[in-house]
Amino acid sequence: MDFFRSLTSVYLKSIIRNNDLYIRAPRLSDYNKWYLIRSESKDFLQPWEPLWSANHLSKSYYKRLLKSYHAGIRDEVTYPFFIFNVNNELIGAIILTNVKRGVSQSGSVGYWIGKKYSNRGYMTAAMDLFLSFVCNTLKLHRIEASCIPNNIASIALLEKVGFIGEGMAFKYLKINGIWQDHLLYGMLCSNYKTMIKDDH
Repeated sequence: MDFFRSLTSVYLKSIIRNNDLYIRAPRLSDYNKWYLIRSESKDFLQPWEPLWSANHLSKSYYKRLLKSYHAGIRDEVTYPFFIFNVNNELIGAIILTNVKRGVSQSGSVGYWIGKKYSNRGYMTAAMDLFLSFVCNTLKLHRIEASCIPNNIASIALLEKVGFIGEGMAFKYLKINGIWQDHLLYGMLCSNYKTMIKDDH
């Protein structure tokens, strides 16, 4: 347990950077930035997310979101990150959920990015920082992801950073109010580390 407590402490204190952006744990003080990017990107994001509630952009909703994050962090099953550019603008988020230890040593990744920051390489850069944390700090064995078959940008992202298609799950998640099929992807951290080594 001391090992996992230390991981939680490292996560909460971590600000992981590269030349273009940084990722860190969400804070209550991020609400205004979160509201801004989510509100101006609603039409862009909604087709790929669960239906937004009527109060999705309210501060009370944001507080509940953070509360659910904190519960997952406490139980060592969730590690959310907000993504910021060099101007300290909140541009998106990337989150590890469903962390399983024991014989699995695995977790699932989800992500979103604001409309005006899409197709500029930000999510690829953020995913690299995220994968480094997951594989080198959390020391997981496997990371899983899923996306709707017509989400071309998400497919391109996953394949670019090294995820491998593993099949289709029918009517897998209720997205935008509809039970939708999802492509399933996976990555072994051993493969990620090999890719990084080869790049250098």
